[in-house]
Amino acid sequence: MHLRTCLSALILLTGILVGHTSHAADSARPQVELKTNLGVIVVELDPDAAPKTVKNFLQYVKIGFYNGTIFHRVIDNFMIQGGGMGKDLKDKKRNPPVVLEAQYAFDHGLKNDLGTIAMARDEKPDTADSEFFINVADNDFLNPTLLPDGDPVTFMRHGTERTMPRAQALMLVAGYAPFGRVIDGMDVVYKIKALKTAPQSQHLNVPVETVTILSAKLLKNPIEPKTIAQQLQIEPAADAPTETPTAPAPTPAPLDAPATDPAPAPTQTN
Repeated sequence: MHLRTCLSALILLTGILVGHTSHAADSARPQVELKTNLGVIVVELDPDAAPKTVKNFLQYVKIGFYNGTIFHRVIDNFMIQGGGMGKDLKDKKRNPPVVLEAQYAFDHGLKNDLGTIAMARDEKPDTADSEFFINVADNDFLNPTLLPDGDPVTFMRHGTERTMPRAQALMLVAGYAPFGRVIDGMDVVYKIKALKTAPQSQHLNVPVETVTILSAKLLKNPIEPKTIAQQLQIEPAADAPTETPTAPAPTPAPLDAPATDPAPAPTQTN
């Protein structure tokens, strides 16, 4: 009886440990390695803040969709964008769009800050599919804004009071959904953001030196996340308090963009 009791207890304990291990694995944040011709970028995804967006991104990763795509739009002090077209600047066939989770992510503490990865989209909110961008500044204007009641609605945007039909305002303030952050390779991101760009065909801000995603894969052995300062090897001043660096001023908007937006939004190419 004593041996049987011990075996039963061991089996029960093993089951609990396995259950805990499985739960830990399920709750872990997936890490994706983007291997480019300029170096490797590793992003850690946040399914708690953007579950549908993370699932959508991983689906593209698992089928090898991003392999051979390029960073086709680069704006220094704003963002680098890719994941939708090949070197010929032609769109790849994509899956149906995913619902916009900008507000959900914002409510869970994930914003369009320096080093975060987010989804590009068209003017309408629920239009993101494969294209993503990496913020190279704290782009607060890409975060969602809650509107007061009313139609038309009056609200503040970038320090200016605006009044417009509610449906139009909702599209303007819907925001862009971040779904993770760069945990290694921010130095590579900075290499890309500093590249010279030129118009090609109907596309603006295309890097003169092509930046190709050679492969995108889910890491089976997660790495220890690094801060942006660690990735860029920035040492704090010896006798000064450590402070969060102020984000660089965003690139001015082109003439055809709303005057209140400091940079053109990361719209898709399809």
